[in-house]
Order: sequence, then structure tokens, then C-alpha cells
Amino acid sequence: MSPFWGEFVGTAMIIVLGQGVVCNVVLQKTKGMGSGWIVITWGWAMAVFVGVYISAAASKAHLNPAVTLAFAVLGKISWSLVPTYVAAQFLGAMTGSLAAWLCFRGHYNHTDDANAKLATFSTMPAIRNYGNNLLTETIATFILILGVLFIAAPTASLGALDALPVALLILGIGLGPGGPTGFAINPARDLGPRIMHAILPIPGKRDSDWGYSWIPVLGPLLGALLAALVYHVL
Repeated sequence: MSPFWGEFVGTAMIIVLGQGVVCNVVLQKTKGMGSGWIVITWGWAMAVFVGVYISAAASKAHLNPAVTLAFAVLGKISWSLVPTYVAAQFLGAMTGSLAAWLCFRGHYNHTDDANAKLATFSTMPAIRNYGNNLLTETIATFILILGVLFIAAPTASLGALDALPVALLILGIGLGPGGPTGFAINPARDLGPRIMHAILPIPGKRDSDWGYSWIPVLGPLLGALLAALVYHVL
């Protein structure tokens, strides 16, 4: 695969599995209805494991504009490749979101809670405070990117399990500092599906909460820049 298709397929896989686990937990009449945050967090971690494993050889598995930004700032990827990577990530996220919606389409029809429907596509803060929410996304993404930068240059290899450390990092973030905002930590992961929520024919849906949408975009980008700076200093 080319880097574009590596990023596209890897990101699509992350979203269809990640959004799928949220659907399975919060929508009505699913097998996993009400199984909770731990299931969601584990589901996203496994989604990242699969996405990274699939795309590592083709594109080094950025799968996140924040990762691509940090790598470009540090000279680990050419700036000329950034538009290709970011476009693939957003298109992959939108495609994965569409696939997840198709899988759970009937359950959206049986769910009356418009907030729950939106939550399957994009993040929503537990307590809405834009300053705190932005800080949380920045810190959570800083942890992610700094970890990824060290994981990308390991002193030892796990072979086929090289994707596992990133998945465990996602799990740790989700179980900890990602809780207040739902840990977007990836602009494509949040904005791509949010766009799909806006355009798909979902009965009884609310607005797509565009007033909050800048938080899971700006926060991860700030976190990436801060992580790149710290990594450079170290």
C-alpha cells in the first residue's frame, strides 16, 4: 500500500471499531447496551492496535493529524507529505464512521436520546467548560504524542506486537485523563465522524454541537506541538 492508502485504511479501521463499540454500549437494543466506559476504552485501544498493525508498513501508522504534525515539526516526515497524510486520515475517519452507522442503523432508529446518537460519532465533555476541556485534550494528546515518539524509535522490537504499546497507551489515557472529554486526542477521529453525523439521515438527531467541535481539533494540535518541543529538548 502507498502511504495514502495506509493512512486511509488504518484510520477507517480505527473508527469503524471505535465508533462501533460506542454504538454497542449506548444505543438501544444492542447486545452490549449499558456495558460502560471500561468496554468503550478497551474497544478504542483494540481499534488503535488493529489500525496501527495494518498501516505500519505502508505509512508508519500516524492515523492522526496530531502525530503527523509532531513528526513534521521534528523533521521525521517531509512537510510536503502532510497534506496527503491528513487528507487520508480525514477521509478514512469519515468512511469508517459511515460503516459503523450502517452496522447500527437499526439501533439508531430505536434510540430516542439525541445526545447518545451524537456521542457515538464524536466526543462530548462530561462537564462543559471550554477552558478545562481544551486543557484536558491538550494534556491527553501530549501524553499520547510523547509516548508515540519514543515508541516509534524503540530499543527493542516486539515483532508482530509492535502495535501493542500504542494500544496500551490509548487504554491508559482513556482510563485516566481522557475521561473528562472522552479523549478525542485526534482531530480526524472527532471532526470526520462529526461531519458524518451532520449529513447522515439519522432520525431524531440533534445538532452536531459545532460550538464544541474546535476543542478536539485545537487541543490535540497544541498537545502535539508541546510534545514535539519536549521530545526535542530531551
